[in-house]
Amino acid sequence: MNYYSLNNKSNIVSFQEAVIQGLASDKGLFFPESIVALPDSFFEHIEHLSHEEIAFEAIKQFVGNEIPASELKQIVNETLSFDFPLVKVDDNVFSLELFHGPTMAFKDVGARFMSRCLAYFNRNDDKKITVLVATSGDTGGAVANGFLGVKGVDVLILYPSGKVSDIQERQLTTLGQNIKALEVDGFFDDCQDMVKKAFMDADLQHKNLTSANSINIARWLPQMFYFFFAYKELKKYNKPLIIACPSGNFGNICAGIVAKKLGLPIAHFVAATNANDAVPQFLKSGNYSAKPSVATISNAMDVGNPSNFIRIQEMYNNDLKAFEKDFTSYSFTDEETLFEMQNIYTNSGYIAEPHGTVGYLGLKCELENFHNAIGVFLETAHPIKFLDIVEPTLGIILPIPKQIESVLNKDKKSTKIKSYSELKNYLLTF
Repeated sequence: MNYYSLNNKSNIVSFQEAVIQGLASDKGLFFPESIVALPDSFFEHIEHLSHEEIAFEAIKQFVGNEIPASELKQIVNETLSFDFPLVKVDDNVFSLELFHGPTMAFKDVGARFMSRCLAYFNRNDDKKITVLVATSGDTGGAVANGFLGVKGVDVLILYPSGKVSDIQERQLTTLGQNIKALEVDGFFDDCQDMVKKAFMDADLQHKNLTSANSINIARWLPQMFYFFFAYKELKKYNKPLIIACPSGNFGNICAGIVAKKLGLPIAHFVAATNANDAVPQFLKSGNYSAKPSVATISNAMDVGNPSNFIRIQEMYNNDLKAFEKDFTSYSFTDEETLFEMQNIYTNSGYIAEPHGTVGYLGLKCELENFHNAIGVFLETAHPIKFLDIVEPTLGIILPIPKQIESVLNKDKKSTKIKSYSELKNYLLTF
């Protein structure tokens, strides 16, 4: 499988080159040259397949022959070494819990898959690769854990100071070894802009930079696995499937649309956002306009210019009418989110954190248009990561999971920076 840059379709690279480069030399995101639908028989018998078998069949065309099938199966098996339960919340509404991995966030899947691909590509090479990643919350912890101790790979994580939860910060600043954290005086968009600028800086080319944000195809594409797993469990209902994704950088929902292009029978997608509403506004006006990000209680979604939205537009040939048939987007305030967290807990006993609650709100809105459908919202992180919001809102005390307990007593180690020049200087001496 080859990939082209969304800024220049003649800029074509292999899967390995796309993974290692992260971002194209012309600043474009990489996109697969083709998406070939899986055979009908795959979906007819999907309930009889394991998660690992499903994921291998879904991903193999995007890797091609660059990783042998036996190695790719091993990568998939190691990536999916935890559960993805569906929990009933309301009549015909389920939460797909994506937080049962080592860092208790959905990004564990992409980070583990990408780290193992890089380890395979770097198996016979003494050349160092530097993974440079910006995080608005959970990406940092997932990448830190996924790449910890990987041969030939150093990881540098940029995060906005004071704008991630204490637990999220500890997960990316306490591991040590090949993991380093930079605490940026700014917002997530500032971190992401610095990362993109570093990729384009000729003075840093010798550092062999790549990204583990969802701009990287090996981080982004495995996120489609979730949608296959949900369909496998809900196929027996024989009803249209509506899936709502709490959306920040739009990697999850973009991967879901890839799953639909592969033939997965998803009737409709909902991109639910917080006050960072560039995409909902685009659907109203037809004009896309990036905005400065706004801080909210669902901080991992505080993205004013979602990188992956251009990939979604590519899959619909920038045809707004075709796009709207499959895709709706709603935005919600912090006040609406807190109110609905209380409602969910009171009515069902289910503990939803702010991001999942935004997804639930979007799903409930869209189900008004699909009266005979099954709805799924993605619960992207464990509520413990937002205990300062969840506990006072619901009046409960959350038990500390073992994955979180392991980082609570470790010392935080980070370097504070304010500008790109400081990042560049750090990289040159890193």
